[in-house]
This record gives sequence, structure tokens and C-alpha cells, in this order.
Amino acid sequence: MDYGFFGIMDTIFPLMFGAVFLLIVGVMILALVRSASEWSSNNSSPVLSVDARVVSKRTNITRHMSQADSSHMTRNSTVYYATFQVESGDRMELRMSGREYGLLAEGDRGKLTFQGTRYRGFERRLI
Repeated sequence: MDYGFFGIMDTIFPLMFGAVFLLIVGVMILALVRSASEWSSNNSSPVLSVDARVVSKRTNITRHMSQADSSHMTRNSTVYYATFQVESGDRMELRMSGREYGLLAEGDRGKLTFQGTRYRGFERRLI
């Protein structure tokens, strides 16, 4: 029984499709587990307030494109980050809202409040 090229493809395609499907599902499950782990870790961490300085700010803009009917729709989402340096010299980059991001300037000094990797606030100290 020689099925030729198409006979081989009838056998291999379902295996490849199944493997790719399992890989995608596995990556999604891994992402959910990591997210839940970080959330749990942050919740079990103490809320700390330390003297710190804003050393840099950055944004990460993601463009989402979709096609509805015959028109293309674009939506952007922005994630805001600030890097703080504490008295020991250690630095940490924390994600925050756009409102909080807009209130910070590089070089600001004050009291940083955080919980694990979760930004809780920054109280600027006027010199």
C-alpha cells in the first residue's frame, strides 16, 4: 500500500496540529501559573516604605490591530514603569498607573511604598 505524499500528510498533519495545539495550551497555562504566583507572592509580602530616588521612567506601548468589516481599527495600550534607587544603591523597576507616572519626575526624592513587585505610592520630599 503506497499512499504517496498525500498519504503521509494525512498521517503527519493531525500529529503536528495536535502538538502545536498542546504547545499553545501549555504556554497559556504556564503564563496563568506565573501570574497567579506573582500575585500570591505580592500579597504575602510586607508593605514597605523606604527613602528612594526616581532614577528613570519608561513606557511600553503595544499596538493592537483588528479588522472590523472593511475598516481597520487600531488600539494602543501603554504600560508605565519607574525605576527607583534606594539608600543601599539597589534599584527596582515598578509598574504603575499613568496618573502616578505623570506625577513623577526623574530625580525626585521621597518615600517609596511598595509590596513585593507592586507599586503602592511615592510621597515626594521637598528639599
